[in-house]
Amino acid sequence: MEGAEEELERRSRFLSSLIQKKKAVEQQEQHEELNVRVRAADMPVALQHRAFRCARDTLDSMPKKLDSKRLALSLKKEFDTSYGPAWHCIVGTSFGSYVTHSLGGFLYFSIDKVYILLFKTAVEPLGH
Repeated sequence: MEGAEEELERRSRFLSSLIQKKKAVEQQEQHEELNVRVRAADMPVALQHRAFRCARDTLDSMPKKLDSKRLALSLKKEFDTSYGPAWHCIVGTSFGSYVTHSLGGFLYFSIDKVYILLFKTAVEPLGH
């Protein structure tokens, strides 16, 4: 009986590793399709993909010149509406930053040659 349980456990681990590899390949393919590169992230994958898609759609709708403010506003509105207020977005081709963010609410990525920092801060009353 013990041998059978060990074999089931081994097969289960093997199948789990195959599923994880398949998901990683699919994620990489989507990144390549959108021309996205994640620089740093503390955000659920589903939210990351939403940010990538929103950024790609906004960039594709622009005339030839990048409108950083429009892209930042588009991402901020999308995330404020979908996931509650206090989202911030910085967009540009060269910038420095140092931010404090809520747990699970940070994404820094590039798309084409544009860098995007999207993060959520905790909303706390001032003076406390």
